[in-house]
Amino acid sequence: MNKVTSRTRIRWWIASLMWFAIAINYIDRTVLSAAAPHLISELKLTPEMMGFIMAAFFWSYSLLQIPAGWFADRFGQKKGLGLAVAWWSIATSLMGVATGFTSLLLMRLALGIGEAAAYPSNAGITARWFPDRERATVSGLFDSASKFGGAVAMPLIVWMIYMFDWRLTFVIVGALGVLWVIAWYLIYADNPEDHKKISAQEVSLIRDGQLLRHGDKNVLPMKWYKLLRYRNIWAMCLGFFTINYTSYFFITWLPTYLVKEKGMGFLQMGMVTALPLICGMVIEVIAGWASDRMVHKKVLSLTATRKLFLTIGLLMALCIGFAPFTESVTMTVLLLCIAKSGTTVAASQVWALPGDVSPKNSVSIVAGLQNTVSNLGGAIGPIVTGAIVAATGSFNMALVLSAALVVLGIINYLFLMGKVEPIVEPPLRLTHHASAHRV
Repeated sequence: MNKVTSRTRIRWWIASLMWFAIAINYIDRTVLSAAAPHLISELKLTPEMMGFIMAAFFWSYSLLQIPAGWFADRFGQKKGLGLAVAWWSIATSLMGVATGFTSLLLMRLALGIGEAAAYPSNAGITARWFPDRERATVSGLFDSASKFGGAVAMPLIVWMIYMFDWRLTFVIVGALGVLWVIAWYLIYADNPEDHKKISAQEVSLIRDGQLLRHGDKNVLPMKWYKLLRYRNIWAMCLGFFTINYTSYFFITWLPTYLVKEKGMGFLQMGMVTALPLICGMVIEVIAGWASDRMVHKKVLSLTATRKLFLTIGLLMALCIGFAPFTESVTMTVLLLCIAKSGTTVAASQVWALPGDVSPKNSVSIVAGLQNTVSNLGGAIGPIVTGAIVAATGSFNMALVLSAALVVLGIINYLFLMGKVEPIVEPPLRLTHHASAHRV
């Protein structure tokens, strides 16, 4: 029996760990982007080679989303996320010993393997640890850490590289994740009722506020390929692809764009690159909270609310296509801030959707499936951008292409996505024999 009688707020401690996991995740994947101008010069890399190195992360990251989501749903997010952060932190540190194209490519692939578990695990944790009325708030909160990670990483890492050395910078940044892993295993439990410090009141608040109570150890996650029978799954995957194609420009090519196209100095670039991410971080938390309030107060239905915020966000994201048509650096930065903020408004809903539509105990695998397709945008986007820059000597057509994909995203969410509600199928249960031998 739970011995804690005073009211607790353990779920928000869990949320803070989720936030830090994503912040570290993005700091680690952003280091290469910040160091790119130095690496291109020191290691004699062409724009095409740098594009492949940046994209390599997304190849392994995308391919392992579904296995990582399945592992988290099947064996718990404590193991899934804890092991993943340890892996990617080691990979980040080892990037500091890279000697050229091949070693950088291999380390970037290794980074993607570890980081694949982050978002599917966090989506599953949100479904287990929070009532439905807090889903978009928590989704917006943990995803906002991606912008904080990038915003802090850029000026801080640029400064570290400038003052010290890019190799040592990779080692130091990788060590952050090891500290997080220690805290994770000390604080987290896979289900609220299993936590030693939580009160009965908080367990009741969480579980009574959930339409589906995820975490039943005897219910297996749905097979990923069976999810493809559902229209909303396709809409989630395709729509998020268009968002990610645009979003990842900000953590791959933006520093080089500002230096080469807009003539910024290296240190100035480090500060300016943080602005779109900081704006996006704040806007995303507000958007997640506002959408939860609209649903809870019955201002709009869940379906109408999700579609409204997705559409508003993508209309803002269209501003990336206008950036090439202004001579003012200030206006360019403003348009990029609006565009990035738009992608985060959409993302606050994107990461709530797996919890909205998933069958029982399948939130992480639905999130992994969604993220698999979406990160193909990250896998091909840097290559396409690099090829366009190499062919034209400018980023203009690359940014216009991003805007065109955003238009397709709006059409997808408005017309392909149907009513937002859980997928209902008879759950697949463990046999008594299998359950008895589960660790």
